[in-house]
Amino acid sequence: MSKEFLLKGFEVELFTGLVSGQHVGVSPAVSKDLCDFVVEPDCRNLEYITAPKRKYDQLKAALLVPRMQLRKWLGNRQLTLFPGSTLSLGDSKSFERSDPLNAYHDLIESTYGTKVVTTSIHINLGIEDLPRLFSALRLVRCEASLFLALSASSPFLDGKATGAHSQRWLQFPLTPQKVPLFLNHLHYVEWIESQLTNGIMWNERHLWTSVRPNGPNRPYELNRLELRICDCITDCDLLLAITALIELRLHLLFEEQGELDPLQASCLSDQELADLSDQNDISVAKKSLSASLLHWRDGRSICCREWISQILEEVMPLAIELDMVQLLSPIHGVLNQGNQAMKWLQAYSESRSVQEVVEQSIAEMERAESASILSEAIL
Repeated sequence: MSKEFLLKGFEVELFTGLVSGQHVGVSPAVSKDLCDFVVEPDCRNLEYITAPKRKYDQLKAALLVPRMQLRKWLGNRQLTLFPGSTLSLGDSKSFERSDPLNAYHDLIESTYGTKVVTTSIHINLGIEDLPRLFSALRLVRCEASLFLALSASSPFLDGKATGAHSQRWLQFPLTPQKVPLFLNHLHYVEWIESQLTNGIMWNERHLWTSVRPNGPNRPYELNRLELRICDCITDCDLLLAITALIELRLHLLFEEQGELDPLQASCLSDQELADLSDQNDISVAKKSLSASLLHWRDGRSICCREWISQILEEVMPLAIELDMVQLLSPIHGVLNQGNQAMKWLQAYSESRSVQEVVEQSIAEMERAESASILSEAIL
């Protein structure tokens, strides 16, 4: 087994607004003043991308430094950052364009509207060997719902509880609606070319699914796996814990591919695996850790929380060997205390308004980041 850590990087999307929870779009001005940030089609959220790193302590600094710069910029304008992945107190009926002259943004707005006005975390892990990459894609596709369950943070929309734990995943327009479990690189290339030829995808980036291959020249040159299903994770330690769990899972896969590649280790067909994975993603978007899921090995029913606990047990020997046990500890906290969405809904059920819940979380997010900056001695 290779002991070298994988390269890892993040695409981080964030909402901006007032401390009272009202969204205020400033992404064009931010991107003009701060070179690390880019606009999304709606100006109420923005994005920054971290450079790939192998070591987890370097990843934490890479996550925090741009956010510190952004907070300073926002603070000078009496604005702040929001937790959550939907317009919790926003107006989902109105699209607020970041660039009215951008033709691609025209297409996004006219086709999808505010369904795409969400925030999330994309986790990228470097895998250059193509057979390994597609084996990893299959495993992560079949277990992606578990990572959504740990990160779910969007139970509110337009000042109301939606009844879901990840409203973002339920509303975001997955494209194409049906994506196969890719058998190999050639299968992926031929499928992408077919989608482009038939106009189902606009370009090679228009594959909006739970996990996809990525690289410098898609679909032909690939070098990483991109997990796209997670809601916005504002707790850096939890984000690193989820990333560590995925990386440990992949190391086990590479060591014993026949045991963990669903194409080889499942009694289900590749089409059944794709359908099962999509069904699990929807189930978790609705109930997160409490969802009843179908295991990719044989289709048996299993509680989401129980499945995550089982995977933690499976990776623990390797986590001990690689000194990663402490990295995983925030996941135990989520399993015991609930994710962000569950905590919000518990507070909401105790007769607190959506605005009160969001306001408190905005303040907690800022305090947590300040504590992390001090503990990491990031200046």
